[in-house]
Amino acid sequence: MALARLHDLGEPLPAAIVERLHAVIGNKPAALHEPEFAGNEWAYVKECLDTGWVSTAGRFVERFEGMLTEFTGARHAIATVNGTAALHAALMIAGVVAGDEVMVPALTFVATANAVAHAGGVPHFAEVERATLGLDAQRLRRRLERVAERRDGGIVNTETGRPIRAVVCMHTFGHPSDLPDLLEVCADFGLPLIEDAAESLGSYYGERHTGTFGRLGVLSFNGNKTVTTGGGGAILTDDDDLARTARHLTTTAKLPHAWAFDHDRVGYNYRLPNINAALGCAQLEQLPGFIDRKRRLAQAYDQAFAGLEGVCVIHEPAGCRSNFWLNALLLDDDDESLRDAVLAACQAAGIGARPAWTPMHRLPMYRSAPRDDLSLTESLCRRLINLPSSPRLADGLDA
Repeated sequence: MALARLHDLGEPLPAAIVERLHAVIGNKPAALHEPEFAGNEWAYVKECLDTGWVSTAGRFVERFEGMLTEFTGARHAIATVNGTAALHAALMIAGVVAGDEVMVPALTFVATANAVAHAGGVPHFAEVERATLGLDAQRLRRRLERVAERRDGGIVNTETGRPIRAVVCMHTFGHPSDLPDLLEVCADFGLPLIEDAAESLGSYYGERHTGTFGRLGVLSFNGNKTVTTGGGGAILTDDDDLARTARHLTTTAKLPHAWAFDHDRVGYNYRLPNINAALGCAQLEQLPGFIDRKRRLAQAYDQAFAGLEGVCVIHEPAGCRSNFWLNALLLDDDDESLRDAVLAACQAAGIGARPAWTPMHRLPMYRSAPRDDLSLTESLCRRLINLPSSPRLADGLDA
């Protein structure tokens, strides 16, 4: 029976979705996102083992940072032990101190909000937009106009009395947020924009790489990211002074000296080990190929689900080029039980699908945090389903 007719003839939507997934990825089990080591990973890691340079000193750390700046176009890249550490450091470098509020999307991975808390701040949850799944710039503007007041050269939330210090956007599933409009809002209110680009290595707004628009940007190289260092992250910036501060802060704030251990502030041991950077260098050498295959997989999903009523695929925003870190479906029906039925059907078929994250304001530690009306965030979380997105899944598809 033709796939396009299954749902029309009464096939339940979960079964129809599984059929279409099998048509794209085959009938073998498929994880959500698996790392792929097909280049120089063995050779580079072996060099670290053979030479003993496995910790935070070694030639691969500097090489990895150089490859990141070359690929993204950022002036500086400071490698860190993970993406959360990178975001924590970026927030502090941007001036966030204890008691400050930071505007963040409620639709995000928990690390975005946690990094604010690590800096002593309070996440202030803002609404997202359907087109990008990222911060809605116009809703953000209206929220700030409603609660923010200029005092002593800064912005204060009149409802809580706390300063609002920064805005963090997150490029959801690798799709760029509305960066020009967000930058305009931030400029109008005197707030720095920090990009949580953890998921968007290889994604572009126009011709410019994500993570390079804001004052600071951060990347992640966790095991499930487009390229991995096992665990790792990076801070991106074009500001020489911020880059120096980032490097100093993430290396325990130690003052340079041949033997003395002098530190001039509370610092953090956030530097990426050389052995992880070696893995990352080999991965970055393959990054263009990974992205090309992921985009072919996204196109195959788009074609497979065309015409199936009740569901649509998430496309890259207009004017953007996404890495499609995680492909996603959006159900029309707002009933969470339908989403769970689809997930159960996928799990039974060995397909590693997953829901979006629990909205941040629903987590127990953030339920009292300030927030805008988040109706769209809640609706999207009841309807979003991430699909297997490993580059290797495109290998059986027509070029």
